Amino acid sequence: MRPDDWYLTEDLDDFLARGGAFLRSRPVAHIMPLTWTARLRTRGAAAYGAEAAVFGLLERDGETRAAFYRLSPDRGISLTPLTPGQADGLAARLAALGHTLPGVSADQATAAAFAEAWRRHTGATATLRVRLHLHRLGTLTPPRPFPEGRGRVAGEQDLEHLISLCRGFAADVGEDVTIDADTWPRTRFADKSYTFWETPDGTPVSMAGLNPMVAGLSRVDPVYTPAALRGHGYAAAATVEVSRAALAAGATDVVLFTDAANPTSNALYRRLGYVPVVDWAGYAFA
Repeated sequence: MRPDDWYLTEDLDDFLARGGAFLRSRPVAHIMPLTWTARLRTRGAAAYGAEAAVFGLLERDGETRAAFYRLSPDRGISLTPLTPGQADGLAARLAALGHTLPGVSADQATAAAFAEAWRRHTGATATLRVRLHLHRLGTLTPPRPFPEGRGRVAGEQDLEHLISLCRGFAADVGEDVTIDADTWPRTRFADKSYTFWETPDGTPVSMAGLNPMVAGLSRVDPVYTPAALRGHGYAAAATVEVSRAALAAGATDVVLFTDAANPTSNALYRRLGYVPVVDWAGYAFA
């Protein structure tokens, strides 16, 4: 694939005008660019420190065949599925333009192909940073027995508690982010709706977030129960609640990511009816 088949732009509207139909054509495979472009259009690049974002489209014979985005120079590149040849062409183009990349994230085959291509063109070595499974909801299957209590949509009065829970989630997954009352509006956690699972006395014991729907797709994220409250089925109950909410809102696909190294969460979501569809990987470049 020729490097010059890649069209690069810093203009989000230009990127979506040329490639939006392609992204919407496979919403599950294109979940990350769909999510992030929707965020940038809704809240603006400054809200996410993405003023220097770069977007790219692989175009040939009048068709868009792949896409990428990089939100800022200190963040990695995110790719839609690529063949090894397409990955090599993109790596060659970015290297020739003098781009530096701290890492890549994509489906596992694409991420590995790009990491190898980036090594060939720049000499940078790649280290596997994370492996994820992307699951899509098949038939929602509530757990039995269902824990006592009820789901409740979080409101403005719950913001302080939500901030605390999201801070705990970020720490658990190793996400390097500061989450407090001042930074909350600029985090990726602020644009979601949240549901608590409460015990019969009204105590919130778990939460599940739901991203805004895009291209008929809703993504569940994050799901979190404080360590001292785990083992009672609260996370499963909260996940069922937000999954039902997504379906009721008209979602044609409901998806979520899990850490491939966490057998407990993978088994939980599969019991609820989520089926693994894509293996995902993130590499860091040195």
